Amino acid sequence: MSIVSLDLNSPSVDAARALHECGCALLTPQQLQSACAVQLSELDALRASWERLTRDAYLLDGGRYRFRRHSCFIHELAADSLQLVAHRAHWQPRDYNALHGGLERWFDPIETAVLHSPAWGGLLRALGKLFATVRAQPRWYIEAHQFRIDTAEGIGRPTPEGAHRDGVDFVAVILVNRSDVSGGETRVFDAQGPAGVRFTMAEPWTALLLNDAQVVHETTPIQKAGPRGLRDTLVLTFRADRFQAP
Repeated sequence: MSIVSLDLNSPSVDAARALHECGCALLTPQQLQSACAVQLSELDALRASWERLTRDAYLLDGGRYRFRRHSCFIHELAADSLQLVAHRAHWQPRDYNALHGGLERWFDPIETAVLHSPAWGGLLRALGKLFATVRAQPRWYIEAHQFRIDTAEGIGRPTPEGAHRDGVDFVAVILVNRSDVSGGETRVFDAQGPAGVRFTMAEPWTALLLNDAQVVHETTPIQKAGPRGLRDTLVLTFRADRFQAP
């Protein structure tokens, strides 16, 4: 497995090919901007909302390092419409999340101002269309997670469940901010073998796209290396059939 170099003039085409062939694609901020027709300055305007995430009360390792918000959407591809659905719990089976699977986890919804931003809707719809070029579907059931991993009280774990799949069709992990931390290496491995890649996402709006059936992924713990000590991400999951539920 290797990270494919994407052409800035056709990042969505190259990303679709990489997702099909090796299960992952890494986009620079400029490639994300080009692929999704959204300005980085518009995305930057959303970053302040990560300062208002609420603490994740469900961490079974006893940690207090994760903050998050969560909302769900349906993307109809034919009409290219994105609909916010009634607030619902996040749920995964234990097959995909050995630590927190089987729990209905209720998180505060993503702020209305974020959801009404044109950049937000444009990003989700563009990624939905990109993923549909890899696996054609009439609609996507999308879960959006804003995460902050904080090191104020010690080590922070971006993926406390370890290397995993999410039980969806596609995943986008987008770095929003990384400040004063060490660690946080992202690892992606072939779900059926030892081949894999390792790298550290450092620049805001770098995006890792994953074909969830083909790969497992994780990010190593982070430690404080300066005043703030945090790592913010936006994680978007796209599923064809329905939202995961008990």
